[in-house]
Amino acid sequence: MNDGQGHHAGRRRQAVALAYQEGDNAPRVLAQGYGELAERIVDEAKRQGIYVHDAPELVALLMQLNIDEAIPPKLYQVIAELLVWVREIDSAKQND
Repeated sequence: MNDGQGHHAGRRRQAVALAYQEGDNAPRVLAQGYGELAERIVDEAKRQGIYVHDAPELVALLMQLNIDEAIPPKLYQVIAELLVWVREIDSAKQND
């Protein structure tokens, strides 16, 4: 099965992992990759219980950054909104 663009359904062409540590000004790129490496990044995140969000346009922008590079200010708002949304999901799961 494919997505109409020649890609197998369920397979990611690219993935980016972000991390934020206290004292950082902004989240940083922890890992990024294409193809099989992208799948391993996603699998590891899921294994560790980390939420995986599928946003191809955002991933494309983040793939332009280097490992350990902070996200640029133009992405602060979208990343902040995503983090708030993830926290709301986590909170709702805890209340179930």
